Amino acid sequence: MANLALFDLDHTLIPTDSDHEWGRFMVKQGMVDAENFARENDRFFADYKAGKLDIHAYLIAMLTPLAKYTRAQLADFHAQYMHEVITPAIFPVAQELVKRHREAGDLCCVVTATNEFITRPIAQAFGVDTLIACEAETVNDDPHAPYTGRPTGTPSYKEGKIVRTEAWLASLGKTWSDFEHSYFYSDSHNDIPLLEKVTDPIATNPDDTLRAHAQAKGWRILELFQVS
Repeated sequence: MANLALFDLDHTLIPTDSDHEWGRFMVKQGMVDAENFARENDRFFADYKAGKLDIHAYLIAMLTPLAKYTRAQLADFHAQYMHEVITPAIFPVAQELVKRHREAGDLCCVVTATNEFITRPIAQAFGVDTLIACEAETVNDDPHAPYTGRPTGTPSYKEGKIVRTEAWLASLGKTWSDFEHSYFYSDSHNDIPLLEKVTDPIATNPDDTLRAHAQAKGWRILELFQVS
């Protein structure tokens, strides 16, 4: 029987935060007001690390700039972002981790609080087709329609990751009990709710709070790479 393998993305599979780096990229490209956005981007990032992020306010701040551009323009921006920022941060050790689960026949999914526009190409770069991420609203049901600049659906953040994961499993006619092992790899104390839900939680490159929690619980701790 196949197992379930869930992966957080930022600071778990890559040694950086793709959301924060996308914000910096938008500043660099002149997509946003440099001074104000950079300050807000850093503040939101600090709030996330402190576990007090207003996810709705953050999503609006990150998604609003997308509404100014066509999907083709955004695809060009993202391709540049991948080339300059993300691809250099994808290391073989992380690719091998995902590959082992895929080759074992496990049902794999990236579950991230970063929005789907930023993360879908990154998940695909790891060979993972299923992505649970914060959703960006479009002007109509056409998947290529322009973005409105607003979020939609339940944010995949903290307990929201459980809600979204269970909805995805239900769409496949499955529940947690259908898997002998369910794995979740994450670096963040924000992900403790989902880590508590799986049979095999793996604190991966954990922050200090998660490391202490994992040690107290006897969870596996994985140092996938050294973060500079």
